[in-house]
Amino acid sequence: MDKESCCPVARWRRRKEVRPAEILDAALALFVEKGFKTTKMEDIAKAAGVTKGTPYLYFENKEDIFKAVIRENLVTRLAGFAELVQQFDGSSADLLRLMMRRWWLEVGESPLGGICKLMFAEATNFPELARFYHAEVIEPSHQMLLQVLRRGIARGEFRSINPDAVVDTLVAPMMLTMTWRCSFGRVLTESQHRSLPPLEYLELSLDLMLNGLKTSD
Repeated sequence: MDKESCCPVARWRRRKEVRPAEILDAALALFVEKGFKTTKMEDIAKAAGVTKGTPYLYFENKEDIFKAVIRENLVTRLAGFAELVQQFDGSSADLLRLMMRRWWLEVGESPLGGICKLMFAEATNFPELARFYHAEVIEPSHQMLLQVLRRGIARGEFRSINPDAVVDTLVAPMMLTMTWRCSFGRVLTESQHRSLPPLEYLELSLDLMLNGLKTSD
């Protein structure tokens, strides 16, 4: 007889440790599909395959679950990007290309990409969550891109230009693409859209921006 079959308490504990992640995955899918306001705690429990009361063992309410979804899925990824910025030895243009591509592949084309549309739709209905998202995701992302731009300016790779305005211009195509993918992208065919595939479009947009940032030869 193996150790696990001799110790049902250990099996229960392992299962218990998994449940918060299952609840967060279910909540993410429901928030993106139905919206934050419409999603109920019992919907999350049902989608996670647990009893109605189980989410309350780990989270105080729906807002608490939303914050956990953001911290577990986006804030942790931003920490990885911050580490990349510190360790990258190549050009600042190559760093921006790598960051853009990695963000799209890890976030934009995944269910997480729907958070962008969700926040635009729900921000005025839930201002406290909007402020949380701004503090935990938008502002750290802005500061990280500012760091890369200032790095490029200091190294003579980029011309001196208002970096805050440049950051907003850099992220706009990504935000549009994530929002489009989870809205019009669900009802229009590719031929109706008449555009490049998302990653190719983002690479083109960034290439145009980087050419505008280049210093004069």
